[in-house]
Amino acid sequence: MTKRAIVPPALRAAAEKLKMSPAMLSGNHLFLTGSTGGDADGVMPDDPETLMRNAFDKIGHILHEAGLDFGAIVEMTTYHVGLREHFELFDRVRLDYCVAPYPAWTAVEVAGLRREGAIVEIRVIASTEQSAP
Repeated sequence: MTKRAIVPPALRAAAEKLKMSPAMLSGNHLFLTGSTGGDADGVMPDDPETLMRNAFDKIGHILHEAGLDFGAIVEMTTYHVGLREHFELFDRVRLDYCVAPYPAWTAVEVAGLRREGAIVEIRVIASTEQSAP
């Protein structure tokens, strides 16, 4: 089975610096690296909602680069620092992006994330058998 890296132009510099791929296409699935909420300049916003939307927007860029949309997501795992403090907000933001049929989802509380100031990291798997937008 062949695999191919998916690297949107906006994430190319970060991918090269970190020696990682934002996503890997393998077979009929696209496996995305976890996304945190840093902005285009790598700055982590103080506002939790902005941070969450930034993370989902990055996922959207990667999906778009692969010719997919949020409807292609089949599984989502979210990692939260302070899960109970921001879960309701996260769930509202999530529903602005995820569509029915909603992906399988596991939310995990963690002690910390790699990026300083990050309170959420979102990892998804998408199916390429989904229609493009």
